[in-house]
Amino acid sequence: MLDIKFVRENPDVVDTSCASRQNAHWDRERFFELDEARRATIGEVERLQAERNATSKMIGQLMRDGRQDEANAAKERVAANKGRISSLEGRRSDIDKELFDLVAAIPNIPHESVPYGRDDSDNPVVRSWGEPTAFDFAALAHWDLGPATGMIDFDRGVKLAGTRFYLLGGAGALMERALIGFFLDQHVKAGFKEWWPPVIANADSLFGTGQLPKFDEDLFHVSGGMYLIPTAEVMLTNIHRDEILDGDALPLLYTAFTPCFREEAGSAGRDTRGIIRVHEFDKVEMVKFAKPEDSMDQLESMVVEAEKCLRLLGLPYRVVTLCTGDLGFSATKCYDIEVWMPSYDNYKEISSCSNCWDFQARRANIRYRDPKEFKGSRLVHTLNGSGLAVGRTMAAIMENYQQADGSIVVPEALRPYMRGMEVIRPLS
Repeated sequence: MLDIKFVRENPDVVDTSCASRQNAHWDRERFFELDEARRATIGEVERLQAERNATSKMIGQLMRDGRQDEANAAKERVAANKGRISSLEGRRSDIDKELFDLVAAIPNIPHESVPYGRDDSDNPVVRSWGEPTAFDFAALAHWDLGPATGMIDFDRGVKLAGTRFYLLGGAGALMERALIGFFLDQHVKAGFKEWWPPVIANADSLFGTGQLPKFDEDLFHVSGGMYLIPTAEVMLTNIHRDEILDGDALPLLYTAFTPCFREEAGSAGRDTRGIIRVHEFDKVEMVKFAKPEDSMDQLESMVVEAEKCLRLLGLPYRVVTLCTGDLGFSATKCYDIEVWMPSYDNYKEISSCSNCWDFQARRANIRYRDPKEFKGSRLVHTLNGSGLAVGRTMAAIMENYQQADGSIVVPEALRPYMRGMEVIRPLS
């Protein structure tokens, strides 16, 4: 979340930020009403406390002087002050909560390098790699290739769990597991520490990364006020919630595989075929904790790390910068990596890499200490990125590596993870 002091001193910046995000709003008038009421309440409490303390000091002297009636009256004033202070402190607590909730609902401020735009059609392309795959035969979509090769069984997935679920079998199950191992190995080689976190999170963790309260309807709720995680970012970032890190250890580089669960409440009618937009999917995530002066460089290197995986798999892709209107709630800057999908005759997002600045760290209270640079502690910068979405990678492999006879060539980099399998052939 934003710093309340920053909001107070820069309301026009917040106005501009929300306007540039197209659909973001904040209640500026209510913020300043609450802020003024808070300061007035604090001032009155301090005045009453000073009056109480002064009166309390008088009581002993009055009693020593034999002025019992005056001492009793002073005691009554102290008691009355105590009640008024308690009432005001209760009011302040209510004001603080409403003020906190109001500020917590304001999205992050876009970095000055983020281009203005209305939606994803305004995202500029930064670079691309590889040429879009062209075929001299009638190419199939992954939703046709999957059943034909026995890799994906959509009907049984729906039977088992419902719409937007699917079942992997044979080479499909093997490739899913292979991609997970391949991605994790690449990141570990690059210096990321691997974790194996829970997939059920508490509300504090989801608040820390910004999913709650704004995106509650997109989450799968379980008993006891818990949630299925929408991404491993939630768990990896919250590992250090309410902690102070050693500045000499930064940056910290973390990675994890988890299944991810999303209601997709706002995506009705979008990508209804195939495995591009589903309720449960696998993903390997990257998270970084960095010093403020290093975080933008860490964002660039995170994008390169995700790109490396696509290059090793030989999948054409492009990198785009998200414009203000397409920027996520917690991000100050974000790159999307989009892989070429022949079935769409277009690129589809396969990774988002975001710098959240100190936005998540303030929500999760993650700080670092560096005595050589400053006294006390400061908020870290947190970054996250997909490395990569496994199902979308499988779909891209199936479509880009398909052959005229309906078979699918396994990318060379993936073969050691697939028991040496070179080609996946259609069912006879």
